[in-house]
Amino acid sequence: MRTAFIETLVDLASVDERIFLLTGDLGWTVVEAFATKFPDRFLNVGVAEQNMAGIATGLAQAGFVPFIYSIVTFASMRCYEQVRNGAILHELPVRIVGIGGGYAYGHAGPTHYGLEDLSIARTQPGMTVIAPADPAQTRSALRTIMSVSGPVYLRIGKGGNPEVPGLNGRFALSRPEVVREGSQALFLACGNIVHDALRAAHLLSEKGISVTVAIMAHLPFTASFELIELLSRFPFVLTVEEAYAVGGLGSLVAETIAQSHLQCHLCIRGVTKNFSCESGSESYMRAQHSLNAEALAESAIKLLMSPKDD
Repeated sequence: MRTAFIETLVDLASVDERIFLLTGDLGWTVVEAFATKFPDRFLNVGVAEQNMAGIATGLAQAGFVPFIYSIVTFASMRCYEQVRNGAILHELPVRIVGIGGGYAYGHAGPTHYGLEDLSIARTQPGMTVIAPADPAQTRSALRTIMSVSGPVYLRIGKGGNPEVPGLNGRFALSRPEVVREGSQALFLACGNIVHDALRAAHLLSEKGISVTVAIMAHLPFTASFELIELLSRFPFVLTVEEAYAVGGLGSLVAETIAQSHLQCHLCIRGVTKNFSCESGSESYMRAQHSLNAEALAESAIKLLMSPKDD
């Protein structure tokens, strides 16, 4: 997904001289494609993410569309106050790009687990929050956000993220994208963890349980018509996110169900435990937090067996 991002950014920058890329001394072997072609619109600020956010704010005020590039934990938290007081409060087109959400940097340990970012970003009115599911959707999302006038938080995978079958790069703000049709329940996911949701749906199909799988790559501040329409079709909904279970996709769906008076039984699947000293691959950490396909399938079965309202 990083490669898809930088290739698309280079294409966009070739026709839009407002695009400027800043990095906090990382992204090497990725950002060179931009830095080499547009040296006057690239800046490595060093390990100084707060300064990077301030510089991006100034560039945006001067008419540029700056992209801040850093690891999720640094992009979302280390310069949060500067992004809030600059890009958000002044409604400027700063794009914060967080690399490797969830447990993508699992071997680096808890300091690199990107679990708060979606909640933190979605808290702020005016911030557009997007977590694409695969490289093709990353390309589509990046092109779409060029028309967004305010700040954007874009969470993309670290690498090795396969294409999602049936998605074909589809992306639109506020719109869930269905990639598997079913009738009994809905899996709604954001980010590349949708692959585990799809595998869970396959496991359930072997037990005669039919599940729709959809991707909600954009997490709006308030519910969208498209999301309400999709949720209204299902009595059972299970959300899946490689992030804390509070404030992100699950919270968006819970708010939508409550505010729209929908008759959905909801199960929110995300990280519910505090940081531990464990580290390991992304797949290992997902299994430890019951976010792998097998655990998601078990959660769906329990949800389907929950008492019905009279």
